[in-house]
Amino acid sequence: MSVLVGVTDDLETCLELRRAVFIDEQGVSEADERDGRDADAVHLLARRDGIAVGCARILVGGGTGKIGRVCVLPSERGTGLGRALILGCLDVLAARGDVTRAKLGAQIHALGFYERLGFVPEGEEYDDAGILHRDMVRAV
Repeated sequence: MSVLVGVTDDLETCLELRRAVFIDEQGVSEADERDGRDADAVHLLARRDGIAVGCARILVGGGTGKIGRVCVLPSERGTGLGRALILGCLDVLAARGDVTRAKLGAQIHALGFYERLGFVPEGEEYDDAGILHRDMVRAV
């Protein structure tokens, strides 16, 4: 079973994955999930044996790449797919040459996952769409 993570123009598939994870599973409102920023983002899609199983997006500004909307279908959690998505995002940011820092808003339960990838917590915990988060950063 091979996993392929890469930049994609297939926003519709990314939105379907995000709906399944954020709206249907986690109860995030559609208004919060669809924030109007997708047209400005670079999107990554993860496929296992050709089937879309996860995605993420990157927004860039002021030398910082904001990684967000990271989602992995429940059947793929614990397989290394989330790690592959984040590493793919970091590769995209490093290749740009104008980004020195990656930032993301981690759900509290995922802090350890991101710490293992070199991210460190920054600032206080906050509520985002009814879910407790904390910002995390690392060098690119």
